[in-house]
Amino acid sequence: QVQVEESGGDSVQAGGSLRLSCTTTTYNFGNKCVGWFRQAPGNEREMVGWIYTRDGTTRYSDFVQGRFTISEDNAKRTVYLQMNNLKPEDTAMYYCAAGGNARFYCSRNFEYKTWGQGTQVTVPS
Repeated sequence: QVQVEESGGDSVQAGGSLRLSCTTTTYNFGNKCVGWFRQAPGNEREMVGWIYTRDGTTRYSDFVQGRFTISEDNAKRTVYLQMNNLKPEDTAMYYCAAGGNARFYCSRNFEYKTWGQGTQVTVPS
């Protein structure tokens, strides 16, 4: 009943931009932690960032370096990951996940229990 689906992955040139979308079917989408994660071959999964849909609060991992922005459209129950100035190091499978209903849980990985299938982002070197 609860679903998360990512879309928008593609192959783009270094320095280019890409927007990923995450559509969710959840009760209380307006009070939800939605996280973006990624995993590259040989690396462990890492959090890219998250958004708390109630007030739009966002946090990002240090490697983002100001290049990415997470936003939301509550009417569409969709969260976006806008990625600019992409680098080959950004190549990974990107996942969206739904977490807890309070901001307190957004930074806690174990609270993300509903995951999408992933969408591939490739930045050739």
